[in-house]
Amino acid sequence: MAATSRALLRWQFDLTWSLFEYHLERIEAADFLWEPTAHCWTMRPGPSGGWTPDWADTEPDPVPVPTIGWLSWHIGWWWTVAMDHLGGRPPRGRADVGWPGAGEPTVAWLRALRAEWLGHLDRLTDADLDRTATFPWQDDEHTVAHTLGWVNAELMKNAAEIGQLRLLRAAERA
Repeated sequence: MAATSRALLRWQFDLTWSLFEYHLERIEAADFLWEPTAHCWTMRPGPSGGWTPDWADTEPDPVPVPTIGWLSWHIGWWWTVAMDHLGGRPPRGRADVGWPGAGEPTVAWLRALRAEWLGHLDRLTDADLDRTATFPWQDDEHTVAHTLGWVNAELMKNAAEIGQLRLLRAAERA
């Protein structure tokens, strides 16, 4: 049985999300801001409330180890911007995507982003996948299908990073 591109991308997303959900179900609030090393990026209380991510416009060398908090904000940021592009909305800037905070608020936020993403996926046709998409690229050689594949890959990478950090913290406490 041949699968359409859209069906295959949806299957890959669902598989990736199910692996991520394993960690989301087990994550504790204290896991989010645990710093596995002194050289890390995390979320810091902002000057007027809320949270501010550590950031550099040029990637440092060595790259700082991100905390689960930073990674969860990062997922929310790139995913929100990807949905802005798919929905034809002006993309939000990095500072416009707030992090809800450690624990259940962020887990609920990520699950809500998933539900919104599924709404986008369910509206796309196979013909839509061939449309030009410039996010996350700045050219006209990529398609909406490329963007969906990128989202799946980015989510898979970030979910694995969060899972590994959660496991390391649990092992350290054991």
